[in-house]
Amino acid sequence: MRAGSLRHRVTIQRYELVVDEYGAPLRRESWKDVATVWASVDAVSGREFFASQQVQSEVTHKVTIRFRPGVAADMRIVHGGKVFGIVAPLPDNRGTRLVLMCREVSCEQ
Repeated sequence: MRAGSLRHRVTIQRYELVVDEYGAPLRRESWKDVATVWASVDAVSGREFFASQQVQSEVTHKVTIRFRPGVAADMRIVHGGKVFGIVAPLPDNRGTRLVLMCREVSCEQ
């Protein structure tokens, strides 16, 4: 993977339950930063959007990063003031990159 194609800084976040000093869960959750990485962020073209037999109605962007274990569909990406929920993390065959099929969501989600 050419490093030049990864020209955007994105933050990967995970939704976590907030606990008090004794470890008891408080009735609120928040998004916590997992990592900030270099990425390629591309809007999904109309051809890609309709060609897929997957959850095509939800996928709006494709975010490509270097392979990172632990990235899951319950996480989100923050980039340039926009929030993208991860629909499907798709690793390549060589384990060098990870393509994250995402949908743009509102900040409250």
